[in-house]
Amino acid sequence: MQFNSLEKLLFEERKTAHETCRLFAKSPSKGNLKCIKSLFAVCGEGVIIEAGFHCDYGSTLIIGDRTFININCTILDSPLPESAISIGNDCLIGPNVQLLAVSHALDPQQRLSKENFSQPISIGNNVWVGAGVIILAGITIGDNAVIGAGSIVTKNVAANTVVVGNPAVKVKDI
Repeated sequence: MQFNSLEKLLFEERKTAHETCRLFAKSPSKGNLKCIKSLFAVCGEGVIIEAGFHCDYGSTLIIGDRTFININCTILDSPLPESAISIGNDCLIGPNVQLLAVSHALDPQQRLSKENFSQPISIGNNVWVGAGVIILAGITIGDNAVIGAGSIVTKNVAANTVVVGNPAVKVKDI
C-alpha cells in the first residue's frame, strides 16, 4: 500500500500523534496514557504502556487485552487500515522494540515521489518480543512465539517457536 505522509491531512494527524506521545513521555500520567490509548483503533482492557512510547498515527493500531509495552517502543505505523499493526492479548513487548510497518522505495527515482509503502504487522496472542527487537513490514508472528532480544524479524514466525538473530531464525519449538 502507498501513501504520501506529507499530504496536509496526514501531516496534521501525525503531528497530533507525535505531540500526544511527547506529552506522555514527559509526564507518563494516567491522563496522558488515556490520551495515547485514545489514538488507537482498539485498545484492550488492562493494557500497560511505559514511558517513551512513540507512534506516527495510532489510528490503525489494535492492541489486545493485558498486553504490556515496555519503555521506548517505537511504532512506525500507517494511516491505511489495510496496513494495520495488531498486537494480540497477553503479549510482552520489551524495551526499545521497533515495529516498522512503513518503508520507502528501493529505486532512487521512486523515492523522489515521497511516497511511503506500508504493510501490516500481526503479532499473535501471548507473544514475548525481547528487548531491542525490530519487526519489519508484512510480518506475522504466531501465538506463543518468543523473539530473542536484539533480533531483526524479516520473515514470518510460526506459532510456538523461538527465533533469534539478525535475521531472526528459528532455534526451537516451544
